[in-house]
Amino acid sequence: MSPRRPGTPPLVCIIGKKKSGKTTTAVALAAELGRRGHRVMTIKHGHAFDLDHPGRDSWRHTHEGGARRVVLASPTGFAVLGEWGPEGVQGAAELARRYLADADVVVVEGFKREPLPKIEVFRAAAHAQPIYGVEDVDRADWLAIATDVRDFPAHVPVFDIDDPALPACLADLVEKEVLGR
Repeated sequence: MSPRRPGTPPLVCIIGKKKSGKTTTAVALAAELGRRGHRVMTIKHGHAFDLDHPGRDSWRHTHEGGARRVVLASPTGFAVLGEWGPEGVQGAAELARRYLADADVVVVEGFKREPLPKIEVFRAAAHAQPIYGVEDVDRADWLAIATDVRDFPAHVPVFDIDDPALPACLADLVEKEVLGR
């Protein structure tokens, strides 16, 4: 794993293939870390999304006004819409540094090729093979695997994906290995 740049909060990635339970695991881990008093923020990697619709004010700011980044603000929250710019697509660590620097910890869903601590969610019922062990993904980044496979062979802790205590077990691991507590 790469050392953290100054101003970048600690990150942990929840990775896995489609329909493996990544979102459920990421949400449960974030909630457990929050219950423990951590200021938790999240990043969700997606293949495509569209938050800005033609005719809306934010769309007009971007498409008619030429704004490269638009901050939408209301009494209950805010959002940032923008394009990547000349530096191109940025990874989870850079997004966290720019937009989530005040987090105690950032739970990231996806970004499996980033040099960040990873917890893989693997369901044999959904997929024949895990990501773990794939040649182009560094096994040194793995913190744990949550799976439905008994006796899953790994160099990291393996947890039962269906164990109700899973969020607490993962939060313990993140506090120890990522937050250094």
